[in-house]
Amino acid sequence: MPELPEVETTIRNLKTKVLNRTFVDIWTDFPKMIRLRQGFGGQVKLPKKFEQFKKEIKGKKIQRIRRVGKNIIFDLSGNLSLLIHQKLTGHLLYGIWEREEGSWKSKIIGPLEEPVNRYIHLIFYLDNDKMLALSDLRKFAKVELWNKNELENSKEFKNLGPDALEISLKEFKERLKKKKGKIKQILMDQNVIAGIGNIYSDEILFEAKIHPFKKTAKLKDKELEGIYQASQKILKKAIELQGSSISDYRLPSGEKGEFGRVLKVYRKEEESCSRCGTKIKRLKLGGRSAHFCPNCQTL
Repeated sequence: MPELPEVETTIRNLKTKVLNRTFVDIWTDFPKMIRLRQGFGGQVKLPKKFEQFKKEIKGKKIQRIRRVGKNIIFDLSGNLSLLIHQKLTGHLLYGIWEREEGSWKSKIIGPLEEPVNRYIHLIFYLDNDKMLALSDLRKFAKVELWNKNELENSKEFKNLGPDALEISLKEFKERLKKKKGKIKQILMDQNVIAGIGNIYSDEILFEAKIHPFKKTAKLKDKELEGIYQASQKILKKAIELQGSSISDYRLPSGEKGEFGRVLKVYRKEEESCSRCGTKIKRLKLGGRSAHFCPNCQTL
């Protein structure tokens, strides 16, 4: 699932391509991903829901693109906000496609032709004859149209913790101390801190030399500070390298991010630790995997 660095990379790329562009039409073959939220008369049944969505979107200009946690927000004219959460395998692409034998084929030769970029289920046609598309193999992505003011005051936003890149050391320590549980799970709790998921929690804890199963109640101030500093370092480096493309995530150009080549523990089970040479281990934790060095990260 795209985490903070991947979403931030997507935002920065799209700002150079679709900001101030206008939606002229929309296509989908999977309207179930569309939601009309508060201010639109509740949940409208399909296919009427998609037709209403299309009616509301057409003619709206993209005035701002921003990130809230792992959510991409397009603030539109008409006081509307389009929220896209890419979920497990979704990623936004920018280009030109044509319909061919029941599927979409990129007219731009290059990375957009890669198989992982061909699961197009939603296309926004823009006023510059280009398209903003959502490729999503598993079709778990969430697309919601909101009244902007209602989105800002929604339960979804109010329950989110502070952004992992904006939180201060003081608040970081305070929020973690209030939560009971294993540190990896707490780092991934979006209500505690927004933006960190499975990949970066592993990498942050390795950098800080903290075992993922260590209870937050047993963490000393120095250890909490180490985790905070590691989070800032890892997330900023991942943004610099435009995210991790070890699975489905791609840039809007269809290209891969480069952070995957510098991962130290995530998906490195049985490989040698870059610090001490010990074999990296993987354990299950709440339905997810925790990768760590048993020598560098002791309980």
